[in-house]
Amino acid sequence: MVMYKPLFILIFLLTVCITASAQKWQPGHFTDVKGNKETGLIRISPSGKAPIKNEAFIEFKEDSKTEPFKLSASDLQSFVVGRDSFIVAHAPANENWAKREFEFVKVVLNEDVKLYEAYVGGGGKSGIGFAPAVGGGIGTGGYGGGLGGGISIPIGGGGGSEKTTWYFGANTAKMQRLTDENFEDTMSDIMGDEPDVVDKIHAKVYVLANIEKLVAYFKQVKKSHTN
Repeated sequence: MVMYKPLFILIFLLTVCITASAQKWQPGHFTDVKGNKETGLIRISPSGKAPIKNEAFIEFKEDSKTEPFKLSASDLQSFVVGRDSFIVAHAPANENWAKREFEFVKVVLNEDVKLYEAYVGGGGKSGIGFAPAVGGGIGTGGYGGGLGGGISIPIGGGGGSEKTTWYFGANTAKMQRLTDENFEDTMSDIMGDEPDVVDKIHAKVYVLANIEKLVAYFKQVKKSHTN
């Protein structure tokens, strides 16, 4: 029992630090349903009651001196915080996201077929969030970036108990869940411009259980072409 105590304390401290970070105001911008873009400060894990029932929400303010206001998912097309990009989405037809009609999903890879990351809460609790990488930093550039490290922060208040769920599709309307069964074909399609990466997928070096490492490797290979 004593052996697990330092590990428990470390995990607890990491959870507290990541939660505190997610609750802070961060530079970003949002695009509303009419296509208008506003730049300022965004808080992605606000407390309090949602402005519209069964919808995720964020808080926004123009600068540190102005009063914040809440933005419900149905008010938005998307928003960006730091290097992470989020899009408003419905659950696929055969799924139910903790009784939420509108949620936010992170765009992890902005390819022709996109890779999305979502935190699907269970038990009637609030739904979608993201899992920053432990020890890997939050965000690695481009559309999305922070890779799941097992500690999830729900967006729009509330909480949940399930791990990150991955989706893919040309857009959120065509989004499908990534599974062990479709992983090889799907990720080979998404990452098809990088043959070395595809070879490792076919060789089972990367599977759904370590998709975070695959995404990091894919981005590293892509970046090497620009150096």
